[in-house]
Amino acid sequence: MIKKYGWPLLPALLLSTAAADSKIPLGEFSQNQLNGWEQKSFKGETRYHLQKLDGVTVLFADSHASGSGLFKDQVIDLEQTPILNWSWQIANRLPGLDEQSKAGDDYAARIYVVAKGGLAFWQTKAINYVWAGNSAKGRVWPNAYAGDHVMMLALRGPEAPLNSWQTEKRNVRADFKQLFGEDVRHIDAVAIMTDTDNSGRSVSAIYGDIWFSED
Repeated sequence: MIKKYGWPLLPALLLSTAAADSKIPLGEFSQNQLNGWEQKSFKGETRYHLQKLDGVTVLFADSHASGSGLFKDQVIDLEQTPILNWSWQIANRLPGLDEQSKAGDDYAARIYVVAKGGLAFWQTKAINYVWAGNSAKGRVWPNAYAGDHVMMLALRGPEAPLNSWQTEKRNVRADFKQLFGEDVRHIDAVAIMTDTDNSGRSVSAIYGDIWFSED
């Protein structure tokens, strides 16, 4: 059975290759576009939909005991554009979960970046940037299902305000180096997920545009 860590192991078509541009768009939600994003369900379906908020189109995610996400296959050259940019907010938290356990592997919001191992699928690595409900900002731990093939990094924790935009910039190449000790020069896919399939709870999040840049 494919679980949440299964995305990095899925074979994927090369949809597009990032050129050495200063900005590589992935999620152009403000343009009312979901081009190239596909939904994968692990248990039930989180509802993802584009809707205007304060005059700008954004991506809403509503999960009710469900675990599904949106993923996009796109090669990004981290030597040219290593910086991942996005904004997000959540409407409620998921308190009381042990996020290092399988039973607590639910998050109001998360973004995956995946470096695939090709035929050597066991060499696939992924980083999960998460909005944690119980783990402090900056905490790192291996995924409960995938072990040290997928590292979790809490960018926001229980101290972060609700219903308030938070803007993120991550040097993905540097993060792979720090978390895996490897110089990863490109990634192959990005995924978004808001999920509550393990806890059976409900949570909502909103995602703004997602793009890579030089700095």
